[in-house]
Amino acid sequence: MAITVTTLTTTTTVTAMGLALVIGAASLAMLILFLTTKELASTRGSGVSLRIVRFLSIAIVPLVVAFVVIAVMKIIEILV
Repeated sequence: MAITVTTLTTTTTVTAMGLALVIGAASLAMLILFLTTKELASTRGSGVSLRIVRFLSIAIVPLVVAFVVIAVMKIIEILV
């Protein structure tokens, strides 16, 4: 019984860490994509490009916050 509970807990922990890794990687990829798209759109200067820049600025802020939180947690994980 104790072995089953320990195995289940270990499996759940590994699955949660894998899910966190996938979410972190996806958010980082989206951040890079949005930042490059924003830079390319801002050089054009047309009305549609400026709307795209404004729209992407709204999406970039939460992704930067998520990236900072992930980076800080990884640094704390390494230090502890």
